[in-house]
Amino acid sequence: MVGKILSDRDYILVSHSPRRRQLLEGLGLQFRLAESSAEEVCPAHLKREEIPLYLSNLKAEGCVVDDMTEKSLLIAADTIVWAGGKALGKPHDAAEAREMLQTLSGKTHEVITGVTLKSLTAKRQFHNVSKVTFADLDDDEVDYYIRQYRPFDKAGAYGIQEWIGLMGVKGIEGCFYNVMGLPVQHLYAELKKWAD
Repeated sequence: MVGKILSDRDYILVSHSPRRRQLLEGLGLQFRLAESSAEEVCPAHLKREEIPLYLSNLKAEGCVVDDMTEKSLLIAADTIVWAGGKALGKPHDAAEAREMLQTLSGKTHEVITGVTLKSLTAKRQFHNVSKVTFADLDDDEVDYYIRQYRPFDKAGAYGIQEWIGLMGVKGIEGCFYNVMGLPVQHLYAELKKWAD
């Protein structure tokens, strides 16, 4: 079964994220990369897991791979930080990153990843939620992190595997790798179901 899951499929990752590539490589999946032409904008009325599920589906539907076969499986994912009743996406600049990190400081927020799996004949979606609690971050710590790590490609303006995660995260409830951008254990379980 492991061999069937890991190597008997043509996996296609629809992502620019180096962290998602790293996590799939760590899982042992052989995969190739593809681009999506979709504009990542979602309706304003969507909440919590509806947002990353919608966006991951948009990425999957916007990806055209001419040489897909029955063994091909697209993997598209999107991650948001949900805090204070709203989604925190990727910050556009240092000021927005600072505002996001100040919002997260001393509180618990949710990191939600939506994943879409799509073959030529079928599609499945799932989502994963992790709760992350930050210690109180002072302005100097926030500014140092933004200056040194430039977290403008990360939802919520932070990478848990970076300095701020090491010094600032008091606890996690749920999947650590989900906070990095891909709930790998959950994905593996879904791939097992697909292989049955």
